[in-house]
Amino acid sequence: MVRIRVLVVDDHRIFAESLAAALAAEPDVDVSAAGSGPAALRCLERAAGEGRRFDVLLVDADLGGSLPGARPAVPVQDGDEEGLVDGISLVAGVRSAQPAVRLVVLAEKDDPRRAALALQAGASGWVAKDCSLSRLLTVIRGVLREETHLPPALLTGVLRELTAARKHRTESERLVQSLTPREREVLRCMVAGLGRKAVAERLFLSPHTVRTHMQNVLGKLGVHSTLAAVALARRAGVGPADLAGDVVERGGQLA
Repeated sequence: MVRIRVLVVDDHRIFAESLAAALAAEPDVDVSAAGSGPAALRCLERAAGEGRRFDVLLVDADLGGSLPGARPAVPVQDGDEEGLVDGISLVAGVRSAQPAVRLVVLAEKDDPRRAALALQAGASGWVAKDCSLSRLLTVIRGVLREETHLPPALLTGVLRELTAARKHRTESERLVQSLTPREREVLRCMVAGLGRKAVAERLFLSPHTVRTHMQNVLGKLGVHSTLAAVALARRAGVGPADLAGDVVERGGQLA
């Protein structure tokens, strides 16, 4: 029998324990639980090191901080010193670090915008917490077959959100492409959080010249502040300048 290794990540201890115990009753499911994002990351790292990677993560959409309290019957590992990791960020991080792991988001209520964000982050499913165990098991087995699972009532809203996100990205990319190569370098320095003086030192320009470039960047992007320019750049896929070395590009796109 092929066993499915599942990690439940939820900061509500009773829910995490109950769900883990219910899943553990299935003959083909091995289950663990973590009470925070940092704890989940430690579980994943330890399992990978031992050669027993998890197949599916069930992640609380409203994941918060660590949990105090006594050790439960089904161990829930708590996170503390590493800080908080929210559900969508955890999905994105795990998807990047361990692409083979399938991620399903557990939500208190249906929310098209957050479901779309979860899918963009790498989730394969969005499931209501009040669904039946049989439904959840169907989703778990389905995502392992490369299926994507969403509640039917969410489909229209999620498609609308994804379409809008693509439109915003396309418009942002068009604006960024209107910049000169030097202006794009300056924009990447802005995304990295560098001020005018630091940009001048990095690019071997005078502060006056950098000020002119920054003004040109804001004008061409149609924004009135550095924060707005950085937000637009992020939507277009522009990452920060590599402060340890040269500005880099990934896959032919601005990085």
